[in-house]
Amino acid sequence: MRSDLADVRLADQVFAPHYAAPQPRRVKTSVDLRTSRAADSAVLATLSPGDAFELLDVTGETAWGIAPSTGFVGYVPASTLEEQP
Repeated sequence: MRSDLADVRLADQVFAPHYAAPQPRRVKTSVDLRTSRAADSAVLATLSPGDAFELLDVTGETAWGIAPSTGFVGYVPASTLEEQP
């Protein structure tokens, strides 16, 4: 969870200074969804190639968003995502 940004779909439920509309992406390679940007942070789930990812923010080389298959919100390397066809 971030206090500075929230999914716009939650605007009536969550207060945040900024809201973002999710951008549909697909996972290119198997990747761990983590609790923070740190490479050694806790793993929430492992995402497989082809899994959907709803991108909310990219900072540097790290993407933050939602893995709809699990419902978890977390971080993955941005390079592991691609736009949906």
